[in-house]
Amino acid sequence: MTHRFPIKEIARQAGLGPATVDRVLNKRANVSPQSRARVERAVAELEGQEALLSAKGRRLFFDFVIEAPTRFSREVKRAADGVAPHLGSAVCRSRFILQEVMTDAETVTILRRIRTRGSDGVCLKLRDTPKIRDEVNQLHKAGIPVVTLVTDLAGTARIAYAGLNNAGAGRTAAYLLSLTLPDATGPVLATCSSELFLGEQAREAAFVSALAERCPHLHVVPVAGGRGQDFETAKLITAAADDLSGLRAVYSMGGGNRSILRALADSGIKPEVFIAHDLDRDNVRLIQEGALSFVMHHDLTVDLRHVFGAFLGHHGLATPTPEHHASDVQVITPDNLPQQILTEP
Repeated sequence: MTHRFPIKEIARQAGLGPATVDRVLNKRANVSPQSRARVERAVAELEGQEALLSAKGRRLFFDFVIEAPTRFSREVKRAADGVAPHLGSAVCRSRFILQEVMTDAETVTILRRIRTRGSDGVCLKLRDTPKIRDEVNQLHKAGIPVVTLVTDLAGTARIAYAGLNNAGAGRTAAYLLSLTLPDATGPVLATCSSELFLGEQAREAAFVSALAERCPHLHVVPVAGGRGQDFETAKLITAAADDLSGLRAVYSMGGGNRSILRALADSGIKPEVFIAHDLDRDNVRLIQEGALSFVMHHDLTVDLRHVFGAFLGHHGLATPTPEHHASDVQVITPDNLPQQILTEP
């Protein structure tokens, strides 16, 4: 069966072997649904990028490996796809592996496969574990630059970090509570998706420290886990309900906010203030509904420009960039939602 793209090119985009791609394209047996989906996605990405191939410049392939809820990884992909066509010094193709939950073994397999087939750069949002850190260093030894996004893997051989100033975000959340609940007493629920995401750790540590200084009569009840997934997050909140009597506020660092609100309501608890992170579609709806008080936002488009800029600088195709690109925190309320967010489909 002929195809508009060479099998080797589709295989490289999909991160699969040519034989697997050939079986998918020719509709043969013994192919997993996941492999078929990856080939279909790779062909769609190639079609979307085809217009760029007439541009002059070097062609580079970048890999994005993101462990995050779909609502967030979808925004990362949208930002990357929006930035890539406007990088004038090279034709940049992006390949995405986006999963809500990955075990260490799965992550290691993915990173080793990328190292084996080659890449011009790898962008990671992953948990901080010894095995993942080792694979980052192995990518570096293979000459493949790594940039971390939103949550860092500090101390590894990654060339740059791009994303939110996490400690600044935690301090800002504490400041907002000091203004809205200046003399309050009682518990504040602080949730994170996993203790192994360093970005969330930095937010929580800064929040706890700043809140103790600004609002000494409020005490933090931490709940970690759930990976931002609705069912698991709700289960954890329900289990912590006995510690949340008289709850005054929520600071949600890891998502799953609708499930947090539902689980609290089921326990007869309604916080006065709810501070969340990221303007994904769920949070936009929640803040419009009045369920969220504030959203700590950073522009992923800016972050992805930094990611691509670090890669291009590494390859000598752009001015070298600083190692740390911490985005400023923007405090969003129902009255200052960015217009482009409101008009997006």
